[in-house]
Amino acid sequence: MIAHHRFDGPPDAPVIVLGPSLGTTLGLWEPQLAALTRTWRVLRYDLPGHGGSPAVPGVTVEGLAALVLDLLDRYGLARVAYAGVSLGGAIGATLAADAPGRIAALALVCGSARFGPPEGWHERAALVRREGMEPVAATAAGRWFTPGFPGAGPYLAMLRGTDPEGYAACCEALAAYDLRDRLGEVAAPTLVVAGEQDPATPPGHGRILAAGIPSAELLVVPGAAHLAGAERPGAVTEALVRHFEKHWRTA
Repeated sequence: MIAHHRFDGPPDAPVIVLGPSLGTTLGLWEPQLAALTRTWRVLRYDLPGHGGSPAVPGVTVEGLAALVLDLLDRYGLARVAYAGVSLGGAIGATLAADAPGRIAALALVCGSARFGPPEGWHERAALVRREGMEPVAATAAGRWFTPGFPGAGPYLAMLRGTDPEGYAACCEALAAYDLRDRLGEVAAPTLVVAGEQDPATPPGHGRILAAGIPSAELLVVPGAAHLAGAERPGAVTEALVRHFEKHWRTA
């Protein structure tokens, strides 16, 4: 099960689940929380080995999606909306393909149908197992944010606080992930958000998602890299609220 999670917002409102990216915690979504909880009940969770969740060996994206589904079942949530960043988005897209009746609307922020060749992910997993999180944290700002962004500190602290084994296991999950042949199975109305200057999942990744998912629209956010919701919270929050107001106003 997902060990660490929390609810915010009106208890009887429709639920939006928010999934974090590799190396961050549920705190990644703080810039969006006030706007989303005005209308919806928000459920955030920590990935294994991140934040308050213990590491789980041998995880896959499909297995992580199943853990989220178990969490929904635990609270009797038959149908929800879902937004996820990067790995969190991969989990949401997998949920939407595997359990289409459970996902009413979807938002994929700085995501991909395939996060590059697996070799790089296996190398990163080996690095953190050997040397801990500092080598990855030392270069993360250049992947996550545009040059000169002043607010990177709290997000880098999330990364440094991540359990190396939990992080490595999630890297291996990303190495094996490839949803390109299943995008057509995602029936939920989908918003794809890409950071214009994202080096990890460039806008071309978002275009593949938007072209492959039948009812998808693409937003490219100027002046944003991989953690677009942290770097350009206004644009991302506005797009999410508009998308979910259109597609997820009733439980």
